[in-house]
Amino acid sequence: MNNRRLLLLATLITTAFVFFAVGAQRSLDREALDRVTYDAKLDAIRAEVRSELGRGPRADAAPAGTSGHLDAASKASDAAASARAKMVTEIKQELQNEMGLLPVHLLRERRSSFVELYSTDTLGKTNYGTAGYLGHGYFITVKHAVVALRNEDERAAPRKIVSVQIVYGGKEIPAKIIDAGDADVEVHSGDWAIIRTRDLDLPALHVDAAFSYDFAEPIFRLGNDYSKGIILSTGYVGQRTSNGLVTCLTDGHPGVSGGGVLDQRGDLVGIPIGRMQGDYRFSFILPLRTEMLRKVPAYETAEPRAAVATSDAQQ
Repeated sequence: MNNRRLLLLATLITTAFVFFAVGAQRSLDREALDRVTYDAKLDAIRAEVRSELGRGPRADAAPAGTSGHLDAASKASDAAASARAKMVTEIKQELQNEMGLLPVHLLRERRSSFVELYSTDTLGKTNYGTAGYLGHGYFITVKHAVVALRNEDERAAPRKIVSVQIVYGGKEIPAKIIDAGDADVEVHSGDWAIIRTRDLDLPALHVDAAFSYDFAEPIFRLGNDYSKGIILSTGYVGQRTSNGLVTCLTDGHPGVSGGGVLDQRGDLVGIPIGRMQGDYRFSFILPLRTEMLRKVPAYETAEPRAAVATSDAQQ
């Protein structure tokens, strides 16, 4: 019995060994065949390279420039890219118009056209406001900032403005009144004034006295809010009043009087002139009129601009 078991075990071991040996031999044969095939391909490539190198330059070879060329497909691709860029520009312009936006770079440029305005009266009181530069040393502002007008809230003795200054380059520069409207009270259609200093290196504003002030027209207001420097505020045109002013919901803080109201092209179209008592958001605007510029030489023959510059519109 034991002999049979030993014989069976020996047979199984021998059979397994034989199969293992056969499999190993076949694997070695396959590797050897693959190696021979690879070497043959490599030898063929080497022979082809040697043949090409041994031929030397082709007889028909000639020097050629390295300039490129555009095929029809490339030109079509460039045309499509140009059309897309144009479409994007048009969409941006349309959104700007619909949303009442103005390019930031243009607002920053206009900001430098406005200065802080200060005046001192006979009571020793200093008043502050804003003035917009028209060029050649001329500024436009409100009359009540440079002339002591009657104010319903004042119960003190009559006063008079004795000095007017604008701030330029961190320094106060004296200014004198050149012209003014017929207002004898504040917030009046004649509450405007032209003052003059020496010629300054400031960008002159372009004036559009033909602005229509249509309802909901977007506008931009720059002024010396609280005597803290020129600050920007935005709003929309409201209604025209019986005394020739325009209402608007935009910040009417102390100091903005005499500042600038700009349209979407960046043109000066009005002056912030006052606010509703007790409400700093309900403001009054004085639309510009050509008579206000009658003593400003640079604007004697000025005409409304037909269109905004392309650089302003597309940025």
